[in-house]
Amino acid sequence: MPAEVFGRDYAFLPHSEVLTYEEIRRIAGIAVQLGVGKLRITGGEPLIRKALPDLIAMLADLRTPEGEPVDLTLTTNGSALRPLAKALADAGLQRITVSLDSLDDETFRRMNGVDFPVSRVLDGIDAARAAGLAPIKVNMVVKKGENEASIVPMAHWARAEGLTLRYIEYMDVGTTNGWRLDDVVTAAEIVAAIDRELPLEPVAPGYRGEVAGRWRFRDGTGEIGVISSVSQPFCGDCTRARLSAEGRIYTCLFSATGTDLRGPLRAGASDADLQAIVENLWSVRADRYSELRSKATSHLPRVEMFAVGG
Repeated sequence: MPAEVFGRDYAFLPHSEVLTYEEIRRIAGIAVQLGVGKLRITGGEPLIRKALPDLIAMLADLRTPEGEPVDLTLTTNGSALRPLAKALADAGLQRITVSLDSLDDETFRRMNGVDFPVSRVLDGIDAARAAGLAPIKVNMVVKKGENEASIVPMAHWARAEGLTLRYIEYMDVGTTNGWRLDDVVTAAEIVAAIDRELPLEPVAPGYRGEVAGRWRFRDGTGEIGVISSVSQPFCGDCTRARLSAEGRIYTCLFSATGTDLRGPLRAGASDADLQAIVENLWSVRADRYSELRSKATSHLPRVEMFAVGG
């Protein structure tokens, strides 16, 4: 969210246009009945939402048609984890993913435009570990000319800390991040850089649709993941949908428009009505942006990352 666009005077959504926790829980419940087994709270930064543990508790009560609890997780920048980690765990959150692009303060601040140091994120990770939010994953977006020098140091750190580090190719999400293909450090380049110092071997996917290619250290001290949606798209195996704060559902991270669920929900639609909307949307989805990415797609409108999460 570039400061020159989203400054102090930016008009964000009125609270009345944002889904209530009860509305989120209702839509999530319908999705779970349709076969969704994992729910991830993301953002933007989800920890700034007031009384977030209340939402976690509501979602943690959901059960699949087989009676199993859902896999409930959250992605955060870690800045507010210290005061919230225990409350989130007590409410039923199972694990977390923390976004951290470098251990170097200058690089970290430059890439994220934040006014807090890396040490605050690391302290948040410690708090999450103490609260039992495990396993902890760390997401690192790699951008050429910005933080590729942090690739190997981050691998050393994550391995020593017992964390799973996932490298993410720099993607053209939204329209405000100034993306260029020349800025992408590919998955193959990332793996090669680590392998030269910390030998790696591939690991089979844990399930169909797993977005990260998995690699483990040959000495058995952990693994890394690499998300390669630019150089090796995985659209054909995508199993994700995203629900935005204002109640639109997106079937692709690179969508231009979503399907409105808030309107029908507030107009009195039944659960069966809402389920039919989701079923119909999913049955006709044909999203292939990452496979089609080219100069011809570079100027297409896309929803911003802060609106739909990762």
